[in-house]
Amino acid sequence: MSEQREATAPATAPAVPSSPERLHSPYDLDLAGLERLVDEAGEPSYRARQVARWLDKRFVTDPSVMSDLPAGFRDWLADRWDGTGLTELHHQRGDDGWTHKFLYGLPGGDAVETVLMFYPPAGRGAPADGTPAPALGEADDATTGAKGRATVCISTQAGCAMGCTFCATGQFGFTRNLSVGEVVQQVAMVSAALPGLRPGPDAPDHITNVVFMGMGEPFANPAATWGAVHRLHDGIGLGARGITVSTVGLVPQIRRAATEPIAVNLAVSIHAPDDELRDRLVPVNRTWPIAELLDAVETYVAATRRRVSFEYALLAGVNDSPAQGEALGRLLTGLRMPGTGGHAAHVNAIPFNPTPGGDFDAPSRSAARRFADAVASTGMPVSIRANRGVGIDAACGQLRTAAGRPGRKVAVELRQRPTALADGRA
Repeated sequence: MSEQREATAPATAPAVPSSPERLHSPYDLDLAGLERLVDEAGEPSYRARQVARWLDKRFVTDPSVMSDLPAGFRDWLADRWDGTGLTELHHQRGDDGWTHKFLYGLPGGDAVETVLMFYPPAGRGAPADGTPAPALGEADDATTGAKGRATVCISTQAGCAMGCTFCATGQFGFTRNLSVGEVVQQVAMVSAALPGLRPGPDAPDHITNVVFMGMGEPFANPAATWGAVHRLHDGIGLGARGITVSTVGLVPQIRRAATEPIAVNLAVSIHAPDDELRDRLVPVNRTWPIAELLDAVETYVAATRRRVSFEYALLAGVNDSPAQGEALGRLLTGLRMPGTGGHAAHVNAIPFNPTPGGDFDAPSRSAARRFADAVASTGMPVSIRANRGVGIDAACGQLRTAAGRPGRKVAVELRQRPTALADGRA
């Protein structure tokens, strides 16, 4: 392509604060930032590593609890961090404790949602409805594995400007980007609470997987998304195979993902097998149609050797027919793993979770199965994800809306980018 185009969102907050006075969260401070902080406080440099351990390994942000720090420094930190960080506003429990949804307040107002989903070890039962389900976006393994999983789904924006017509978050528009620390702190807060939330001894006692699939488009906030990926990997210690980033199809950022040193999993929200329908459901498709999207995904697969999950929300009477399933399978069968020739795509069919005031309905179980069978008839790997948390406002944006915190309705802004910015870096 001679020209690249990038989706942008209006009126953003800074992704990475430039000074301690502008912190959104203590997690905005990496080790270098903590070293500058302790130097400002007149403390020896090793204090930075002590604070980092409290943040990344013990998930503690309250300086008064950091017992290996001098009392005066704890007071100094408490004063400096006053008014920063996330605050738990609401917690809902569903699926007999296998699913938890949190609403976290942000500094300055607004709120974002975070979901924790437990999956038991293979062969030891399943959540609530008895239907085994892969964790969100985990294309490489559709089972829960021998040890089970604890997957946390995190948000990268307050609201979303992508305008997908069936999404509860998109119905209320975009407020602002989250900072690196606000993204990471969601994982830290769930990690701190997780031991007391386990539904039973078979549930993992720590987070095993993180998916950037909550509120917002992660690749529309690339500085915070990639900053958070590095903090989760290098600081908290989560393996690259345990991190999945989901996108509606921002092609320049998919190409960037192919060059990142941490090869995360990629999930693409496709939702339609053709451009005509996808233009209506996912407006960003008008800028990067399916052919361009798949070309970028092919580049990502070649660079990372990672299989890609294609997320497909099944909407009754809209995109759930067997003919559409077969068309989707044929569309994706050309994506192959270099060297082995195996499938480089996996279809994750997701029965729609209806939202109040929405115009779409969930398909019947039999309709979902017919769709999946049609996809499978082309040889394409496919699974049907069991809905989790239906009774606790678990669709993205529902809990925030129920709490009376909708964002501003804004138009999706797609602007031409000069060739010099063709790599999509922000």
